[in-house]
Amino acid sequence: MDIFAFFNTLLWPIRWVIEAILVSFHSLLTAVGLDSAAGLTWVLSIVGLVLVVRAALIPIFVRQIKSQRRMLEIAPQLKKIQDKYKGKRDQFSREAMSRETMEAYKKAGTNPFASCLPLLLQMPIFFGLFSVLNDAAQGKRGVGMLDQERATEFGGAELFGLAPLAESMSTASNGAVIVIALIMIVLMTASQFITQLQIMSKNQSPQMKESPMYRQQKVLLYILPLVFAFSGFAFPLGVMFYWLTSNFWTMVQQFIVIRNLPTPGSEAAQAREARLAKKRRRKGIEDPQPDSATIVIEEPPKKAQRVQPVSKNRAKKQSGPKK
Repeated sequence: MDIFAFFNTLLWPIRWVIEAILVSFHSLLTAVGLDSAAGLTWVLSIVGLVLVVRAALIPIFVRQIKSQRRMLEIAPQLKKIQDKYKGKRDQFSREAMSRETMEAYKKAGTNPFASCLPLLLQMPIFFGLFSVLNDAAQGKRGVGMLDQERATEFGGAELFGLAPLAESMSTASNGAVIVIALIMIVLMTASQFITQLQIMSKNQSPQMKESPMYRQQKVLLYILPLVFAFSGFAFPLGVMFYWLTSNFWTMVQQFIVIRNLPTPGSEAAQAREARLAKKRRRKGIEDPQPDSATIVIEEPPKKAQRVQPVSKNRAKKQSGPKK
């Protein structure tokens, strides 16, 4: 069995689901009057596929946010471990540092790769869609709902009547494919850069900015554009539309999260507190502070010490003899 047949076997269930979602949106769009064979109809079907996949990944994204919060909590502890073994290059020290770091992650219930999980889960979707498009371009029917007629339409669909969705920059038959691919590469790179930048500049506490994770994010900020350049050269336009729409979803999703659920101590958290204070003032609600309307609970007065009763004879002795 060659490598391509092996991957096709692994992707079979993913392809079946992709085809079911894609064909369902295509049938809906055709029913409202769009041309069945038009490239725009298939592009909108791909957008619908993105919406379904990303909505299904929302629980994973919530777990990602929680994991990032835990990473923030253990950032000072990780810094102490690094300082403890700073300058020590022997194997014993490296193993001890790695062991203590992993123990810190385990106690916090997180790991440094949790933030990459949504992207990793989408990679099979990218390759599944690539496989569906590749077979459709060769006139092959799909493994499920993408029958021969729809596969022929999908494989031959052209955006604006010029750029086939199944072509990439490496297989472009005309300049329109290259121009559209370049535009999408710029948009994908810009959206990913903005997403990462708003996380790093607004949603990081001072402690987090001193952690190794922050340095890793800075590296990714400049490496990801190279990834998109490669994808723009190798992936068909149809797959790039999926990736571009997914990037826009991520950018908007991160904006909403950073605005409403910022990391404590970050610039975004301070901006949120300022907005809430301004909103309270606009509604005529004063910031919480002691005033005339505040009920002040006073301490009860201390009880006087109870005087023990004494007999007359004892009282005379205490007062002394009369003169």
